[in-house]
Amino acid sequence: MDKDKLNQIYNTIKENKKLIIFPHGRPDGDAIGTSFGLKDIIETTWPDKTVYVVGESSDFTEYIGIPNDSLHDDEFKNSVAIMVDTSNKDRLSDQRYKLCKKTIKIDHHIEVETYGDISYVDTSRAAAALIILDLYILHKELKMTKKGAEALLFGILTDTGRFKYSSVSGNTFRNVAVLYDLGVNATAIYRYLDTTSEELIRFKGFLLQNIKKTKNGVAYFKVLPKYLEEFSVSLEEATSLVNELGKFKDCPIWLLFAEYEEGIVRARMRSKGPHIDKLANEFDGGGHPFACGANLGTWDRTDSLIEASDKLAKTYKLENE
Repeated sequence: MDKDKLNQIYNTIKENKKLIIFPHGRPDGDAIGTSFGLKDIIETTWPDKTVYVVGESSDFTEYIGIPNDSLHDDEFKNSVAIMVDTSNKDRLSDQRYKLCKKTIKIDHHIEVETYGDISYVDTSRAAAALIILDLYILHKELKMTKKGAEALLFGILTDTGRFKYSSVSGNTFRNVAVLYDLGVNATAIYRYLDTTSEELIRFKGFLLQNIKKTKNGVAYFKVLPKYLEEFSVSLEEATSLVNELGKFKDCPIWLLFAEYEEGIVRARMRSKGPHIDKLANEFDGGGHPFACGANLGTWDRTDSLIEASDKLAKTYKLENE
């Protein structure tokens, strides 16, 4: 924890009347949980401040909050931009942070791009929401409601795989205990996360029956647009199944490919052994050592990533025999 940087963030928030929070595009639970948790802290501590969360929404994260997508450009002037859970600024879903008078970056990913007048990156934190908790715990003047605590817990649960990933530490649980002390309804959040549609369950069965594997155990599946139509599932729902591919004993790396807006193909990459962040960098992506994304552009490039992943898996196996 960098207390000096957290103090800079605290003082900047305290000294300014209007703040706008920017999560990344195609937001996940941590991006939205972090955003609305921070919004709640600021508004609860300083009721006279104006705070917005801007950007895209998703069906999954609407449980926590819906960003404002109708702000006029004038709202950004004389505001402080707080960009959360985003390693490079091109991923921000609203690029009008450029209109703000000051910018703050708060992130936990391996740094791909340094940006922001104040940049705070802590890769030891399993979720960006935990950095907001660090800020809250460090400054006793800060207040938070049960709603804000539940937003942060949502972000932490989704980004840690419900405390299963290697990035979780004892400090994670000590910080989360603060949220429980604020009265979070964790049961309701778990119930929400455990609930799925019949359509998605049927698609999951199809995915499990059609996973492909390379010679060295890399599992992969291509979410073709026709599958979404056939099973009546959204792209967001389909790609949420990425970790189903990694349950094979001999599978060190797994890849889930999907076609996004404007026909752009991307990959969700996961690993239970070799570090894959540098591989993701080669395909215009990045992230954590064991969880990344890659931007392929076209379906033709999927074979290149599969081949490169297979070579990495082979090297990893040889080194660990």
